[in-house]
Amino acid sequence: MENELRKPPAPAAPWQRLVPPRRARLPLMALAAVGLVALLGFLYIKSQGVDYRRQGEILGYLRELREIDGRWDFEVLRARTEGHSGKAKVADDRGVRAPELLKRLQQVAAESPSQALARELPALLQAFNQKAELLRRYRAAQLMVTQALGRLVEFDTEIAGLVRGAWAGFPQRDRLVAVESTSALLFAHLMRYTADPSEAQRKTVETFAADLRKSSEGLPAALRDGLARLDSTVQQVLGAKPVEDELFLKISVSSAGPRINSLTDAFTREAADTESDSERYRIYLIAYAGALLILIGWLLSKLAVSYRLLNEANRVLESRVEERTRALSDALQQLKESEAQLIQTEKMSSLGQMVAGIAHEINTPLAYVKNSLGSVAGKLPEVKQLVVETNKLLRLMEDPSPNPERLQAKYAAVRGLVNHFAEQQALAELGQLANDGLYGIEQISEIVLNLKNFSRLDRSKVSSFNLNEGIESALVLAKHELKHLKVTKHLGDIPAITCSPSQLNQVFLNLINNAAQAIESGAGEITVSTRAEGTDHVAVEIADNGKGIPPEIMSKIFDPFFTTKAVGKGTGLGLSISYKIVEQHGGRISVDSTVGQGTRFTIVLPLVPPAALDDAA
Repeated sequence: MENELRKPPAPAAPWQRLVPPRRARLPLMALAAVGLVALLGFLYIKSQGVDYRRQGEILGYLRELREIDGRWDFEVLRARTEGHSGKAKVADDRGVRAPELLKRLQQVAAESPSQALARELPALLQAFNQKAELLRRYRAAQLMVTQALGRLVEFDTEIAGLVRGAWAGFPQRDRLVAVESTSALLFAHLMRYTADPSEAQRKTVETFAADLRKSSEGLPAALRDGLARLDSTVQQVLGAKPVEDELFLKISVSSAGPRINSLTDAFTREAADTESDSERYRIYLIAYAGALLILIGWLLSKLAVSYRLLNEANRVLESRVEERTRALSDALQQLKESEAQLIQTEKMSSLGQMVAGIAHEINTPLAYVKNSLGSVAGKLPEVKQLVVETNKLLRLMEDPSPNPERLQAKYAAVRGLVNHFAEQQALAELGQLANDGLYGIEQISEIVLNLKNFSRLDRSKVSSFNLNEGIESALVLAKHELKHLKVTKHLGDIPAITCSPSQLNQVFLNLINNAAQAIESGAGEITVSTRAEGTDHVAVEIADNGKGIPPEIMSKIFDPFFTTKAVGKGTGLGLSISYKIVEQHGGRISVDSTVGQGTRFTIVLPLVPPAALDDAA
C-alpha cells in the first residue's frame, strides 16, 4: 500500500501539456482581451463610411461646372446658328462663376482623400481655362465680323448716294452704274460668305472686291474714297471670318465637358467602392461583435451556478429563435427589394427600346424640316437681290428727272429677275418647302404628344382614363417595331375606367412588342380590339398571326424570368409585370394560342378598381 502511494504521478495527456500554467494564464488572457479590443477598434474604424457632406459638395461643384460648360456650348451654337444679325452674341457672364468654382473645387480636393480628384482635377482645370480663353477670342472675332457687316450695310446706302452725287459731273455714267452694281453684288456675296464660309465663296468675294478696286480708278475722289473704305471693311471680314470658324471648331472639340463627366464618374465610382468596403467591414464588425458577445456569454455561463443553466439555455434558445425570425424577415424584405429592382430593370429595358424606336421615327420628319430650311436658305439671296434691284428701280422712278437710259436698264434688270423667278416657279417652290417643313414639325409634334399621353406624367397616378387613348399611344410609340406589319384596329365605344394610365400603357406596349416579335417572317398582321364587357368591365384583345406558343410552355409564360428569347434579348419579366399590373387593377389576363397560327391576349378590367390600387400604383 505504501509503495503504491509513493508511485510517481502518471504522465499528463498531450492536450494537458498545451494548457499553460495557472500563473501564466492571467497575462495571456489580458493580452488576448487587448487583442480582441484592438481588432474591434480596427473594424470600427474601417466601417466608417464616406463623408457625404463633402461628397455632395464636390458633386455639386462638378454639376455646376457641367452646367456652365453646357451653357457655353449652347450660347456658342446659338450665336453660330443665328449668324451676325447683331442679336446673337455669346454670353460672357459664365466665366465669372467658373474660376470661383474651380478654386473651391481645388480647396475641397486638397482636403479630400480622393485619388480620382488628385489624378484628374489638374487636367480639368487646364481644359476649362483653355476653353475660357477660346471663348474670349471667339467673342472678339465674332464682334469684329458683326461690326464690319454693320458698316457694310451702311456702305450700301453710302455708295448709292455717292454715285448719285457724281452722276451729273462725271461723263462715264456707265462706269458709275457698274460700280454700284458691283458693290451690291459684292455685299450680297459677302453676306453669303458669312453664312457659308466655303473656299469657293471666298474666291467669289475676292474677285468682286478686285473688280471694284479696278473700277474705282479714275472715278471722283469722294466715290473713290468710299470704295476704298468699303474694300477695307470687306478685307476685315475676310480676315476675321476664318479665325472665327477656326475658334468655333476648337470650342466644339474642347475636352472640358468630357473631362467633367470623366471626373464625376471616377469620383462617384471611387465613393461607391469606398462605401462598399465600409459596408463589408460593417458586416465583419457585426459578425465579430456577435462572436464576442457569444464568447462573453459562454464565459459568464461557465461562472454561473448550475441551477441557472436551464434558464440560461432557454434564454439563449429564445434569442436564437428571435434572431432567426429577424433574419427571415430581413431576407423577405431583401426579396421584395430585389423584386422591385428587377421590375425597374424591365421598365428601363422597355424604355430603352421605346426611345430607340422614337428616335428612329423622329429622324424622318426631322429630315423634312432640315432639307426644307436648307433649300429656303439657298433661295433667300435671289429674293434679296430682287428686292434690292426693285428698290433701286423705285428710287429711280421717284427721281423728278430720271435718266431714261438708266431707268430703262434698271427696269430691264428687274424684269429679268422677275421672269427668272417666274420661270423657275421660285415662289411656288418656297411655298412647297414651307409646307414640307410644317409637315415634318406636325409629325414630330404628334410623336411627342403621344409620348406625353403614354407617360401621363402630368396627371395623377390614378385617374379616369379611356383605354382607346392608351392603345393609340402605344401603337405610335411601337411604330418602329410595326413598320413592316399590318395593324388592324377595332376600337369600340367603351367607357372610361379608373386606373393607373402609365401602368396600363406599359402593359399595352409590352403585349404589342411581344406580338410584333412573334412574327418572324417580317410580314404579318396584328389586330387590336376593345369592347365593353357587360355593364361594369371593358376588354382589350391583342392578337397576332405569328409562330404561336407551344402548349408545353403555356403555363410558364407569366412566370418571372421565363423567356424563349436568346440570351441578352429579354429579361423574362414583361408578361410577369403585365400580369401583376392587371391583377392589381382587379382584372384578369388570359391567352389563347395555336402553334403556327398566332396568339391572342385578352385583358378584362373593371370600371372601378380595388381600393388598394392607390397604394400599389
